[in-house]
Amino acid sequence: MIAQSAVRLLLGLIFLCLGCSQVAAQVQSQPNTIQVLVAYHSLSGNTKTMAQYVVAGAEAIPGTRVLLQTVGEVTADLLFGSDALVVGSPVYWSNMSGEVKTFFDRWQFEFGVFPEFKMRNKVGAAFATGGQVSSGKEVTMLTILAAMLGNQMIIVSDGGAFGASATTEGDSPGIDEKEKADARALGKRVAEVAWMLKRGEVSPAQ
Repeated sequence: MIAQSAVRLLLGLIFLCLGCSQVAAQVQSQPNTIQVLVAYHSLSGNTKTMAQYVVAGAEAIPGTRVLLQTVGEVTADLLFGSDALVVGSPVYWSNMSGEVKTFFDRWQFEFGVFPEFKMRNKVGAAFATGGQVSSGKEVTMLTILAAMLGNQMIIVSDGGAFGASATTEGDSPGIDEKEKADARALGKRVAEVAWMLKRGEVSPAQ
């Protein structure tokens, strides 16, 4: 009787261990969080407002942790620890602001992104605000995306061909409801693709 009880106990422990291993494997294969970093520069407050709606869009995807920082506040650990990065800039002389350009320069000269390409296969996106309709918003977003492509990031867009944008002067100054919706759509898209990569639904070429 004692021997039979010992055998039953041993078998029970084996099945318990197997069950724990399966649970651990499932947890490992289905991580429960991703981190999206939204970095921006803003003087008038318009780009910050757009950034907040990008954050709202990303947060709509369950399990997504979103951090909102100015480009000057971003550290190397924060940057490299994120699964996705969305960068926003006002239009200065038909291009990104000097602060945003400095942010990208810091990747190489301060953060040590090379030669390992530490941002490789992370999701990237851009948004911009400008005073007039034809003031350089597309150029601004394209220069941001070019910097990301140079770092071998995976680029996505929504809310527009190159990302979300807003025209902040004219008959309706500020950011209208459609532009806010575009910013939310961009954030949501970034989080969705970052999750696809995390789950292995998309396998970027190594």
